[in-house]
Amino acid sequence: MQDNKKKQVLLVGNPNVGKSTVFNTLCNKKQKTGNYAGVTVASHSGNYAYKNEEVEVVDLPGSYSMYPSSEDEAIFSKFLIDEQENYSGVVYILEALSLKRGLLLFQQIQDLGVPMILVVNQIDQADRRGINIDIQKFSEALHIKIIQTNAKEQIGIDEIREAVFNNDFVKTGKASFETPNEHKDFVKKFASHKGLDNEYKAWMTLSSGAELGRIDSIHDLLNEADSKSLVPKRLQVQETVRRYQNVDKILADVITKKPQFKELLTEKLDKVLVHKFWGYVVFIGILLIIFQSVFFLAEYPMSWIDDFFAWLSSFTGEHLPAGPINSLISNGIIPGLGGIMVFAPQIGILLYFLYLLEDSGYMARVIFLMDRFLRPFGLNGKSIVPLVSGTACAIPAVISTRNIENVRERLLTILVTPFMTCSARLPVYSIVIGLIISDGSFFGIKYKAIVLLGMYLLGFLTALFSAALLKRFIKNKGKTYLVMDLPAYKKPLFGYDFKMVLGKVWDFITGAGKIIFIVSIIIWFLSYFGPTKKADEIVATNVKLDHSYLAKMGKAIEPAIAPLGYDWKMGVGIITSFVAREVFVGTMSTLYSLDNDAPEMKVIDKMRNDVKPNGEKVFNFATGVSILLFYAFAMQCVSTLAVVYRETKSWKWTGFQVVMMTGLAYFVSMFVYQILK
Repeated sequence: MQDNKKKQVLLVGNPNVGKSTVFNTLCNKKQKTGNYAGVTVASHSGNYAYKNEEVEVVDLPGSYSMYPSSEDEAIFSKFLIDEQENYSGVVYILEALSLKRGLLLFQQIQDLGVPMILVVNQIDQADRRGINIDIQKFSEALHIKIIQTNAKEQIGIDEIREAVFNNDFVKTGKASFETPNEHKDFVKKFASHKGLDNEYKAWMTLSSGAELGRIDSIHDLLNEADSKSLVPKRLQVQETVRRYQNVDKILADVITKKPQFKELLTEKLDKVLVHKFWGYVVFIGILLIIFQSVFFLAEYPMSWIDDFFAWLSSFTGEHLPAGPINSLISNGIIPGLGGIMVFAPQIGILLYFLYLLEDSGYMARVIFLMDRFLRPFGLNGKSIVPLVSGTACAIPAVISTRNIENVRERLLTILVTPFMTCSARLPVYSIVIGLIISDGSFFGIKYKAIVLLGMYLLGFLTALFSAALLKRFIKNKGKTYLVMDLPAYKKPLFGYDFKMVLGKVWDFITGAGKIIFIVSIIIWFLSYFGPTKKADEIVATNVKLDHSYLAKMGKAIEPAIAPLGYDWKMGVGIITSFVAREVFVGTMSTLYSLDNDAPEMKVIDKMRNDVKPNGEKVFNFATGVSILLFYAFAMQCVSTLAVVYRETKSWKWTGFQVVMMTGLAYFVSMFVYQILK
């Protein structure tokens, strides 16, 4: 039963109607909105207090219909149908520019007897297009309270709170959908047998293919003619057609359009941005600007962070009592943490640009453009959602594959998504590119930015070609199609996105920082101690790095990594970064700080000047390219593996992915190093 002190409401609507923005504004949350179906793959909840009343808001995944076609839509239906007793009502978000499409789902929920409040969002967009909605007539036609909002500008949000506080949820007494005459008797018989007091619920149960197994168990209720007429898809189509006929009649009375309104900016921009040639040119140009900014704008804050940690390491080294604790803190933990935090500005800049693009509506165009590429590679258009999401992090990207109905295409997408260049690879790419690529530029674009763009394209192309190869071995079970809206372009919320980025960067620092903290202690421990040469000692302490247990362990794996051009320090970095890719940078930072034989200088300069016993530079062009390719392909993320197993429920496919990616990384890196050395 519902908690007497806390009211629970559900936030429901089609994808891309501003539902998550309403949720964030209501609850002061930082859940990122998305412009395509599948971003919100699980429900999110938040709370707000209004007039001493505590309200829990559950943001359900966007859906177009009550009939689930994917896992995220199944979550949505389950909440609405199975949890009715647990919430006070539904706040249904309807986009002002897509009333017809949104009313299909609205009326389905209304006919289930769920109490609702209707919110017409993005009303400003309708005004700009000369579309007038007579809210009074609309409210009377639907028998419901309607609130107008512009969630991005926080207009109408207090009205939603007030309506929830006043329990303005309305439960309609009459269904808008009438059961077709040819099925009426059977639906009533079925409702009676199942103990359903709502006729539409009985109809929906019969129309849902997933429920047909249960119907078979009461087959004695049906005669043969009834059985043959129960084709779920046919029933759903029948319902959809009738509902849209009804919706058309309603909208004809409430909507008026100003004649001859001008072509809007959205239409003008789309002539270029989704053009089959210029669209890709513009996209590549935007990426180049972003990557140029990643290096150019981050240069100063990175230098400040680097200097701060160098000073802190020196300060603690001078002021703490000499001994193991001093060494652990000044040479182990601080350099390790500094080594990863220095990349926070680059990650922040990259994410900020991506958020601005998403907010503006451009990312939806990118998905539309990329859809054309995917089909020849065995992927569904919906696969672009996890692939694009994978540039931030593979974990939510793999989860978002629940949006793909086709089992084979979903598995393919899960297997290839980790090839996309995630933010954890950025610190590795950044430090290695900084070591091996010069500061020169080509037409004002830095070589480093061009190489970074190349690494992102490499990840995308590898994902595509891997899918093309794998599709030959994974059986197909039908096709699915990408159905999405191209939203109007909007002015991004610069301040809001900046706050989002700060939160994400903090998550990165605290998430990676915990791992780096533990890894730094382990590395320091193994580097501080070493085999003793004295009979009265168990272990030698404060040994030179080359004589430590860490060096012994690293050198033991050198035969396996030497063909790739790596020395034992890089080998240790690769092993520790199996937990998470960015750990490689923290490990390198700690290792080079522990090397007392190296002259005092910044860690990156120590790495640049480090040489092998034969005098060859450790980080030369050949080893640099080799390590870049290794991290482009290798599955160096335990968390992603765990999610892959959770989504596939298969050790076979999880193990296959590890072997495929790591094997590819090893052989490509070795091949390239042997050619370039």
